This record gives sequence, structure tokens and C-alpha cells, in this order.
Amino acid sequence: MNESVTVDLNKAAEDMREDVIKWRRHLHENPELSFEEEKTAQFVYDTLESFGNLELSRPTKTSVMARLIGYNPGKTLALRADMDALPIHEENTFEFASQVPGVMHACGHDGHTAMLLGAAKILSGLKDQIKGEVRFFFQHAEELFPGGAEEMVQAGVMDGVDLVIGTHLWSPLELGKIGVVYGPMMAAPDTFWLTVNGKGGHAALPHQTVDSIAVAAQVVTNLQHIVSRNTDPLDNLVLSVTQFVGGTTHNVIPGSVDICGTVRSFDADLRKTIPEKMERVIKGITEAHEATYDFKYEFGYRPVINDEEVTAVIEETVREVFGEEALDLMKPNMGGEDFSAYMEKAPGCFFYVGAGNEEKGITYPHHHARFTVDEDALEIGVKTFLHAVFKFLGK
Repeated sequence: MNESVTVDLNKAAEDMREDVIKWRRHLHENPELSFEEEKTAQFVYDTLESFGNLELSRPTKTSVMARLIGYNPGKTLALRADMDALPIHEENTFEFASQVPGVMHACGHDGHTAMLLGAAKILSGLKDQIKGEVRFFFQHAEELFPGGAEEMVQAGVMDGVDLVIGTHLWSPLELGKIGVVYGPMMAAPDTFWLTVNGKGGHAALPHQTVDSIAVAAQVVTNLQHIVSRNTDPLDNLVLSVTQFVGGTTHNVIPGSVDICGTVRSFDADLRKTIPEKMERVIKGITEAHEATYDFKYEFGYRPVINDEEVTAVIEETVREVFGEEALDLMKPNMGGEDFSAYMEKAPGCFFYVGAGNEEKGITYPHHHARFTVDEDALEIGVKTFLHAVFKFLGK
């Protein structure tokens, strides 16, 4: 622990445990979708206001920022938590399950918010020991493009920020582990929509139709050649078709098929080429079979690329606070995160806090109707935030 800190940060986090769990359960019971987090933001604002020593603002309608300005000059470090839930009907039966039909916290954002509230409460009482400034971002709409991070950046929350860190509770990572990734960590998530237009008719007379299902099926198959045959095998690229909708009954060939999917990548130059490569495949196949198409491609969040120096400090913090065995130097994955918007303005690090526990049956993946986290992970997240603050601001 930083020599200038007179309070035991670990004990402070342990003493805060019940409050953090209580906040997480309240948020879990009362989830709100992206760009609709009005009650969530008000709850966060009111809770922060009760701590004292924080300058509060509402950068957007459904987000909150708190500033803790220390007595001594220094750098400005931002900490971020996201607050939005997902359009999933919860199948968990514990007492604090979602009270909102069709909406649940299926990705751990309730825990992220609770952990950052816990860190804010402890740090607000240490104003006289803070060198510089700590900003707490309680962000809306991580799950829905164009995302809340970009809106908050445009509102000026990163003005004057020197460093930014954030974390994600991660159910594939066992409790007690903290996942750290150097460099590229999470991919850029892009989305595409495609309609293949044929000529409908009777299924018994296919020669009188242009079979949109048969043509669309060939498009789906051949799009995979972009990854397997048109891209360097050493480049990271995923192209997944996730929706294929067409037809109304067993004896009618439909006039059109709707397709949707996602493309994930890290390399900016490669990313730019994908829409053109896709359309070349789509155009060739549809023209060959006398069909037409409508194609739309939307670039999503930028990839999350951790800064080497900031990440090294997070790794050092994990080793010192939790021991060598807690550190998991992980590989990147092809998930997406709008935390990258903050990294456009300042160097940063996004890391994982293990929240899975096979013994307790906490094994369901993110975005699953039975997703949950081991609440023991919340205390670990708070401790990591606290120690990181003094390690960064003490340098």
C-alpha cells in the first residue's frame, strides 16, 4: 500500500461489503435498458450525494459523474462503471431477481455500479490523502450502439483526465482471479443487415421462382471465405451470421430473406475493407441467380486496446494486493466494449474480475437468462479500485 495512505484500504473494503452487496441487489431487482436508466441514475446520484466531498453532475440524462478533488495537486484518474441492463427475461429464482418482466442485469453491470459506489464512498472519506483528482463515471447504455461512453466523452467528462481504468465482472474467470490483458483486449463490434430479394411462388414449382432461401444460404456459406480465404490467418477476424429469417409456411418459397450478423476485428485497416469484401460476395451470388439485395453495414465501437504502462500498474497492483496466484495474464477476446471511447482521450486499462464459481453453480455465460456473479467478487473489485487509485496518483 502507498506509504502516504494511513487507512487500511483492505479493511475499508471489507467493512463496505454489505453495503456493496445491498446496492448490487437493489440494482439487480430494478434493471433498466440502455438509454432508459433514469431511476438507476437517480439512485446512484442520491447515494453519491450522501457520501459528501463529491462534486456531482449529470453529463447526460441517464448518467452520473462524481469528482473527488484532493487537497494536493496531481494527476486526474477516471474510474468507470456501466449501469444498463439487457432485454432478457430472468430465469433466476433468488429473492432479488428482476422485478421488471423481460429486463435483467445479465452482464454484471449491477455489480460494476455497486463496486464503484463502494470505492467512491471510501475514497470520499480520504479527500485529505488524495493527490490530484478522482472522477467516477457511472455510464449509461454500454450495451446499445452508439453507446453511452461516446455521449459522455462528447459531454466533456474526459477533459483534463490523464488516465482511465475500468473493470468487468467475468463469469468465465473463477472467483479470486483478476484478468489482465496487454495491448488489444476486446474487438471492434460491427453489425450488418442484408435482405436477399428473389421471386416467391409455389414450392412445387421452383423453376417459376427465384428461391431467396437457396440464394441466401449460398451467401451465408460464402461469406465465411472472407475469414478463411481472404484474410491473413494471423489477423483476428470473426464474421457471424446470427439471424436468418424467411418464409411463412411449408409450401411457399418466400420472396425475400432477411439476414443479420456481426463482424469483429482489431486491425483498423482490415476493418475498413470488410464491407467491400462482403458486398462483392453478396453481389456475385445474387446476380448469378437473378436475385437482388439490400445491404447495410454499421461500424460499432472501436477496439479496446490497453496502454502498456497503465496495464503494468494494474498488474503490479494485483500482485501486491492479492498475490501472484490471483493474476491471470489473459488472451484478447472478440467481445466488444464502448470503454474504448475513453481510451481515445487518455491512456487506460480495462481488466476482468473473476466472478464465476462452479461449486456454487455460478457458471452461466454473460447474456444468459440465468447469469449471475459470485458476490464475493464485489469486494475484490473495490479493493482493486482503491489500491489502483493510490498507486496511480502516488506516482
